[in-house]
Order: sequence, then structure tokens, then C-alpha cells
Amino acid sequence: MTQKTHIFILTIFISFFAFTGVKTVSAATNTAAINQMKKVATALVNAQRTGTRSAFRRVIQKYADLPGIAIYSLGRYKSKLKKSHRSRYFRGVNAFMGRYFANQSKDYVVAKTSIDPNVKIDGKDVIVTTSVKLDTGTNYTVLWRLAKRGRVFKITDVKVLGFSLTYLQRGMFSSYLRKKNGNVEELITALNRHY
Repeated sequence: MTQKTHIFILTIFISFFAFTGVKTVSAATNTAAINQMKKVATALVNAQRTGTRSAFRRVIQKYADLPGIAIYSLGRYKSKLKKSHRSRYFRGVNAFMGRYFANQSKDYVVAKTSIDPNVKIDGKDVIVTTSVKLDTGTNYTVLWRLAKRGRVFKITDVKVLGFSLTYLQRGMFSSYLRKKNGNVEELITALNRHY
């Protein structure tokens, strides 16, 4: 190959990555995100072994951006949440998510997890990819969206089989609120009913 050919190929390569929006991640960001996901994976496996709602609630409280997820989940009804009701609402969302994960963990027992050491940047968020092997032998790829909250990364969403869990939760909450004429207080009561 001539030098002109090398330059042409290099130009195409650089243009392709500039066009597709691939961003490099600093070593510090990569390490911090991976270390956080290792803690999350360990905590979730331990919660699954315990199998209780409270075990999952503790993991969610510690590692998820609970306020962000909770507000997002209200969708167009978020303006109806009174400031004085926020803590009860957040507690209810935590309870709802804890119940969901505790129930699902009985059918999807994790045998092994591995974390891809190369994280991706999406806007201000970091995407960490994990491979999960169930005790049935089934493998899943799980994408974790993390955002910097203060000095640590917090989970803002999880995608399994291409489905965003926060988006699905928002759909459930919005459907409930439509049936209740947008009464957020009724949603809060329902979420906290079986805390």
C-alpha cells in the first residue's frame, strides 16, 4: 500500500468513528464505573440468595438513582407529586422495585455474571454491559445505564432483552394513574401498601 492509501483508509476510519458518535472513556471513568458494577453485581447476587424484598430494597436504595427513576416513572403526572409526598413516594417506588426483583429472582436464578471491562458513553451517562448466566444455562446480556451522582455512579436504568425497566415501570405507573384520574396520592398508597 502506498502512503496515500494509508492516509485514505485512516481518514475513512476516523470519519466513521466521528460520524457514529463513539466516544472514548477516560481510564478513571472506566475504572470507577466497572468497580461500581462489581459492587452492584455482588450485592444483587447476595440479595438473590437471601430472596427477600428487604434485601433488594437495600440494594436499590444504595446503588440506584431512586429519586431520578421515581420522578421519571411518573411521566406526565410528575407535576402532580407534592413536595411533601416525595419521601413517601420514593419509599413506595423502592418497595415496588424490591418486590419486583424479589419475585423475578425466584424464576431467574443467576449462576454467573461477567462485566465487560469496556464501558461506553451515551451523553452524560455510562453504559456497562454484563453477561448473566442463569442456572438453567440461559445467557442474557444486560445493559446498565449509570450516571454520576455526586462522587459515585448510580444506576438510572437497566435493559434486558432490549427492554428498559424504567420505561416499563413508567408505563405501569402511567396506566394506573390514568385509571385514577392522575391521583398520585392513590399511587403512593398502592406502592406502600405491602412495604
